[in-house]
Amino acid sequence: MIGPTSRLLRVVALLDSRPAWTCQELSRRLGVTDRTVRRDIARLRELGYGIDSDPGPWGGYRLARRPRVPALALDEEEGFAVAVALRETAAGGVLGSSVSALSALFKLQTLLPDRFARHLDAVNRTLAHTADGAEVSPQADASVLWALATACRQSERLALTYRDHHQRITRRYVDPYRLVRANRRWYFLAEDVDKQQWRTFRVDRVLRTELTGHRIEHDNPPDPATLVTEAIAAVTYPLYATIRLSVPLQQALQIVPATIGTHRPDGPDATLVDIGANDIDCLVTYLMGLGTTLRVLSPDTVRRALLDRVAALRLDNL
Repeated sequence: MIGPTSRLLRVVALLDSRPAWTCQELSRRLGVTDRTVRRDIARLRELGYGIDSDPGPWGGYRLARRPRVPALALDEEEGFAVAVALRETAAGGVLGSSVSALSALFKLQTLLPDRFARHLDAVNRTLAHTADGAEVSPQADASVLWALATACRQSERLALTYRDHHQRITRRYVDPYRLVRANRRWYFLAEDVDKQQWRTFRVDRVLRTELTGHRIEHDNPPDPATLVTEAIAAVTYPLYATIRLSVPLQQALQIVPATIGTHRPDGPDATLVDIGANDIDCLVTYLMGLGTTLRVLSPDTVRRALLDRVAALRLDNL
């Protein structure tokens, strides 16, 4: 059975699909009682939807010609947050299909002033995605994400204050290009002005941004998702394990994304994957979360730790 919020959205969609519906028709379509339909209609009216009704057993409900929907008033950061959330839903398949989220994003832009709608559309084109992993990651500050996206859209040089993985704080000038979502983190892709190299920065480590007013143009920019994927895979960890998956390479990449491990075929029907981690517990937890049959080839410490964890779970279930 669908939840109340989902049901309300479905009622609106049904009312919008044809001129009128009787209470009985709605109840059959939704699989609820007539009383629940009447409560839902009352709730929608409280939320501002204009819904007219005709009395009597053959009367019906219909959307008013001029729905009394409250005006949409969002500032730039609020609008950006909604647009990114809808795009994330579409790209990540959270609802099983991208159609609903993309449709909502389109409707959002039609309800906003033309200037702001164009701005959101331009910012939306600065975002890219790679396949997500299962890692739980720190959250990026929305205002920082907005500032970086704006710098990408405007092609404007940025003064960036950044804290690296050694907790060192540096200030550098970068020419922004794209924001990339990978492993549930946001990454900022830019060209370091002083080093003249393309770099990836974790957005949750960005402390401050300042626009310089200097317009930039990239001659031959790299593919943003590919560069971020390679940068993540190149990170050095204190512990590595090699596992064998009994599936071909392309299927193995769906189980363990390229941002998590380094893959190589082991014949036509198996794949070897090298995975790094900060400690054994984290690595064993990740391997168990894959939900697939695997074999730990090395090191023995990881193999034993995985077997011990499985044995403990079996005892707990007895």
